[in-house]
Amino acid sequence: MSGQLLEVVNLERHFEGLKAVDGISFIVAPSEVVSIIGPNGSGKTTTLNLVTGTIPANGGTISLDGLRIDHGDTARIAEHGVARTFQNGRVFATLSVADNIEVGIHSTLRASRPFRSLSHLFLLRWISLLGELFVAIVGTPGSRRERVQIDATVQEEIRRFETRLGPRRDDPAYSLSYANRRRTEIARALALKPQLLVLDEPTAGMNQSETVEVLEQLLELKAEGQAILLVEHKLDLVMKVSDRIIVMDGGRIIAEGPPEVVRRDPAVIEAYLGHRRVPGGKDTA
Repeated sequence: MSGQLLEVVNLERHFEGLKAVDGISFIVAPSEVVSIIGPNGSGKTTTLNLVTGTIPANGGTISLDGLRIDHGDTARIAEHGVARTFQNGRVFATLSVADNIEVGIHSTLRASRPFRSLSHLFLLRWISLLGELFVAIVGTPGSRRERVQIDATVQEEIRRFETRLGPRRDDPAYSLSYANRRRTEIARALALKPQLLVLDEPTAGMNQSETVEVLEQLLELKAEGQAILLVEHKLDLVMKVSDRIIVMDGGRIIAEGPPEVVRRDPAVIEAYLGHRRVPGGKDTA
């Protein structure tokens, strides 16, 4: 792996004097899986929120493939190729599985979103909305061709989770199990064809067998060359899927490196678990 897909430099975020993220810097290379671990409150999810534009930074820079994105909103950052899932799963409960996945494609559309460049301008975004409404009602040759591509992409992502989501394609999301809602959310993020996939605890609430399924799917994505920035508490999964691990504590990075190095770092053992246990290994005390 060479080059830098994501570059974070001196990133900061404060909440009423609390330094949730305190001047951290790291990179994610193309096709690399980088995981962020650390105790609760260490700044992991805040870091993901900053990278994806959910909240603004107080300082530092974030670049994607050489383009500054730290002043962009979530929609623009998605258009640049960053897709994410959330710690608490977010699906549209009354929409079907297929429609939920289709939502993830919205920012990539061209023919179905005339005047899309105006959608980011508050006073002019109504022009873009009217254009989308017109195309939805009347249709154009371009939008019809795009419709075929949309259907193919939705089917491709359902096929990725075929056993679980295939039979539920047309079912409303509220009828799904928690694990299948999480799978739907991941499929929606992948429908964007992102340069960088950002996952915030994708196996939260899953049992052991469900977690193993997600691990296998993450390993498949890794083999396909998908760059991933992952926050996950299940250390066995982290150790198996990651190329590098970043360890945070108190808003700072206290260790970084390959899994086999990080899991034996004394600072990590102390900060992350509070006693002499190797992450993913046996007691050393």
